[in-house]
Amino acid sequence: MARRLVQLYIGLVLYGGSMALLIRAALGLDPWDVFTQGLTRHLPLSFGVMTMAIGAAVLLLWIPLRQWPGFGTVSNVFVIGLAVNEALALLPPLHGLPLRIASMVGGVVLNGVAGGLYIGARLGPGPRDGLMTGLCRRTGYSVRVVRTSIEVTVLVVGVVLGGGIGVGTVVYALAIGPLVQFFLPLFAVAQPAPAAVGPTPAPLVNAQVGVGP
Repeated sequence: MARRLVQLYIGLVLYGGSMALLIRAALGLDPWDVFTQGLTRHLPLSFGVMTMAIGAAVLLLWIPLRQWPGFGTVSNVFVIGLAVNEALALLPPLHGLPLRIASMVGGVVLNGVAGGLYIGARLGPGPRDGLMTGLCRRTGYSVRVVRTSIEVTVLVVGVVLGGGIGVGTVVYALAIGPLVQFFLPLFAVAQPAPAAVGPTPAPLVNAQVGVGP
């Protein structure tokens, strides 16, 4: 449990840092933030309040998928927000296209690493990741397919609603699925064997199946 808690919070802090890198790059937000921005153009809510409202709405989608929030789900809401603020305070505005591109690429890759860490801790994913893992389990599709499909969907809806996009948005939408699928098995904490005698569980290829505590 100690390792899982440490891994969870490292992942959440890194996730906030990855968001800050994308913000400083100013080359396009990730699809969920484009979606959030689009909604704020039509509803009298701030970006932060809208983010929480979307998270709550996504949690409702967990019900038919038989997903249950865990400790990590609650931590996700608070730790990532604090980490973003701290990272933005430390990272100065970036000037020059090469530096901004480096920040964008670093943010996308770090986001994949962070996702693998905190989902792999098996203490409960964030609302959006829980939707992804639930769909993976129910449909049998891979993380790559499901995550990319979700990201592209919310991106399109966000653009229709008036959210802003950039090259970083496209890179994130196409790359995050393969990145999470690559890093998730590397960081996934093995579940205890269900019985003393029996076949050895297969390696965690679809690690997204066991996401609750």
